[in-house]
Amino acid sequence: MASVTSITRVALVALSVLVSGTAAAADPPVRAELNKLEAIDNACRAYLVLENTSEIGFESLKLDLVMFDLDGIIAERLAVDAAPLPVGKTSLKVFDIVDLPCPQIGRMLLNDVVACSDANGPRSDCVALLSTHTRGSVAFIK
Repeated sequence: MASVTSITRVALVALSVLVSGTAAAADPPVRAELNKLEAIDNACRAYLVLENTSEIGFESLKLDLVMFDLDGIIAERLAVDAAPLPVGKTSLKVFDIVDLPCPQIGRMLLNDVVACSDANGPRSDCVALLSTHTRGSVAFIK
């Protein structure tokens, strides 16, 4: 029969694994949501909702976005300025994807963050602080 001490140790190890797994599964504090795509003249207008629940106010935040066509081929690449993004703020960034009709966009990739800084200067952890979500049929991935 196992001793109470060894059972307690096993329970504590199992609990610590469960807690660390739960913490790792939490979304990063800056949520980027591809809310909708809208056809306009010779472009596709994209609406990106950014929600900053972090303790960081971003003075610069430039996103490297890649659009893939329905066959998975890169169709367009854009740098989108998403700053400023203050602490606790939800913002809307609207940008046009020229010469690419909305129905031809299969998915969008947050490839990188090309510029990111707060009041203390440049940051190198911004990709890790972002999570991607989508409301429509076009996947927004990281």
